[in-house]
Amino acid sequence: MSYTYTFFKRIALFFTLATIVSLQASAQQNTAATLQKLDAYYQKALKDWDVPGMAIAIVRNDSVIFAKGYGVRDLKAGGQVDANTVFGIASNSKAYTAAALGILVDEGKLNWNDKVTKHLPWLQLYDPYVTQELNIKDLLSHRAGFRTFSGDLLWYNTTYSRREILERARHLRPAYSFRDGYGYSNLMFIAAGEVIEAVSGQKWEDFIKQRFFGPLGMNRSYTSVNELAGKDNIASPHGSDEKHKPYPTTFTAWDNWNPAAGIFTSVNQQAQWMRLQLNRGTYKSKNIFSEDASRMMWTAQNAMPVSKQSEANVPSTHFSAAGLGWMMNDYEGRKILAHGGGHEGMNSRTVLVPEENLGIVILTNSMSSIMSPLANYTLDQFFGVQNGRDWSQFSLDNIAKARKAQEEAAAKAPKEKPRKSKPTMDLEAYAGTYNSPLYGDATITVQNKQLVLDLAPAPALGGKLTHWQHDIFDLEWKNNFALLTPTKVRFIVGPDGKIAEMRLDSNNPDFHFSELEFKKVK
Repeated sequence: MSYTYTFFKRIALFFTLATIVSLQASAQQNTAATLQKLDAYYQKALKDWDVPGMAIAIVRNDSVIFAKGYGVRDLKAGGQVDANTVFGIASNSKAYTAAALGILVDEGKLNWNDKVTKHLPWLQLYDPYVTQELNIKDLLSHRAGFRTFSGDLLWYNTTYSRREILERARHLRPAYSFRDGYGYSNLMFIAAGEVIEAVSGQKWEDFIKQRFFGPLGMNRSYTSVNELAGKDNIASPHGSDEKHKPYPTTFTAWDNWNPAAGIFTSVNQQAQWMRLQLNRGTYKSKNIFSEDASRMMWTAQNAMPVSKQSEANVPSTHFSAAGLGWMMNDYEGRKILAHGGGHEGMNSRTVLVPEENLGIVILTNSMSSIMSPLANYTLDQFFGVQNGRDWSQFSLDNIAKARKAQEEAAAKAPKEKPRKSKPTMDLEAYAGTYNSPLYGDATITVQNKQLVLDLAPAPALGGKLTHWQHDIFDLEWKNNFALLTPTKVRFIVGPDGKIAEMRLDSNNPDFHFSELEFKKVK
């Protein structure tokens, strides 16, 4: 009986192992078929969206199961994009900054609830109470009271240091009550970087390299445009012209914003970061930050509304919130951790699905919004969504409808025509120095019978003024930066009949020129 029992036990074990092997082979075949389908989808989307180049990596169960490049690094110079091509990941850097603070919490050098002024005693915001109560979690969850992108002109092409930027932040007016709203804030992540330096004694760049790039083997990852010189396989940024066609442009070194958006890397290397994140702080059996820190970063800190349009577009989404360096929502019954990145000429996205041990990174050298549709389609394939949406075409159709509506509205709107061919005053009357408490000095000079604007904090900005009507002039930017849009310079007459103030009027989605309230000082 013992022999018979052992025999059947062995037979059962054999069939069990055979079943496991068969299931594993089937799973591998299914994964291979899924990746093949995705590869074809990505290639088609690249053409449909007219994106010069992109790279995509997928991590599953602590392995990189897909990593590939598409298109070219530069529309003029060419160069094939591959999985090692370096892109600017912009605000995907925020998760690194949050994790760096998590390490300092693990080491007992910091507490998530520490008041920021404990470490940056010189920091002042718009209200003494907010200055006093602002804590580390507030910095990382976009709830300090600022509207989205408030104060970003302080870092954009300026010579200001991080501390100088933050010292000027006290002039920014709140858009909502402290901790009672959402406003995406790069400035608060710059402050987080200053906290890291104050607590660790290391610059943000050095901390990121030592604590993350080194242990993760990210030896082709950088923290400044200046580090890219002489390196190969670097993608070039591309702007978008009036016809929505991409054109090559160049990087600008904005080191003063690095803790918010300064990292450059490839999908192969960002995949290692996703492995660390999905393993809750552990990489190849080495602990980088604790599970407690991971859970804190992935906890909803600031609830955000789900709009009616979002509900219509993605019915399975029921909540949205900011964590610490991450955004989160639910999709098809799973919790999603994600973040986007928008550099000048490069857009990107990182997506994590912890319960599926799944991570996706999409890096592009364009200013399109191709990343979210591709991420959603990829999630659908791994989630087994039946009759899933063609997210790429769905998004392109929505963009086309929106553009058509804008064109129709513009066609119906009264045409803005200059009513006068000459300024109301001699050009010399506009000349002088203007000061914005937030921004600093600007000068208007007369050169070759034309007004010229110079912005002292940002020598690369400014340009020539051409009269439009009354005391309003069109600004011809001296440099064709991709994030700049058509802008007018408006002069305001004071009670004495002389020019007293100046405003820059621009319908720019990235920068609030209205915050720069210039008054003539001489």
